[in-house]
Amino acid sequence: MKRENSQEDARIRAAQAGDAAAFEYLLQTHYGRLYRFACTWSGNPTDAEDITQQACIKLAHSLDQFRFDCAFTTWLYRIVVSCAIDWQRREQRHQHQDTSDLPEPVHRESPESGIFLQQLLQRIEGWGEGFKATLLLVFSEGMTHSEAADVLHVKESTISWRIHQIRQKLSLLAHQEEAKS
Repeated sequence: MKRENSQEDARIRAAQAGDAAAFEYLLQTHYGRLYRFACTWSGNPTDAEDITQQACIKLAHSLDQFRFDCAFTTWLYRIVVSCAIDWQRREQRHQHQDTSDLPEPVHRESPESGIFLQQLLQRIEGWGEGFKATLLLVFSEGMTHSEAADVLHVKESTISWRIHQIRQKLSLLAHQEEAKS
């Protein structure tokens, strides 16, 4: 991503120096972006709020580590992706509890359905590390492959390969579902 303007850099430096108003400005400016990403990741506004709060806490504790060698938004996405992955791991630990007495989830085939999206994202999680984050950064957040690579600390070719794999696997899944019908 491109480096932001010098006015934002000045606010970042002020926040790093302990200026609470500058830090509050940064939070207000970027909170919506972080929350939207967390909401897409988790599929639940309450969980997204938790993820975003964790990202804000992490930001407060690590802002002095920002070195201006990448865009501030890239650095923020690294934080929120890390918090989302941590949240997901905690959720998976909780899901190992006995759920045999719970009703089966409702499966909806409508692409407009949030449930369908979450089921799809859960399936993508099983494909390996980085696929879900890649998908959300490129398609939900509109990042280029290069920008997503910066956020995830991987090569741009890795992002391109993941997108190719996602498309292939989704195409195969669509054909399998079509054959069932």
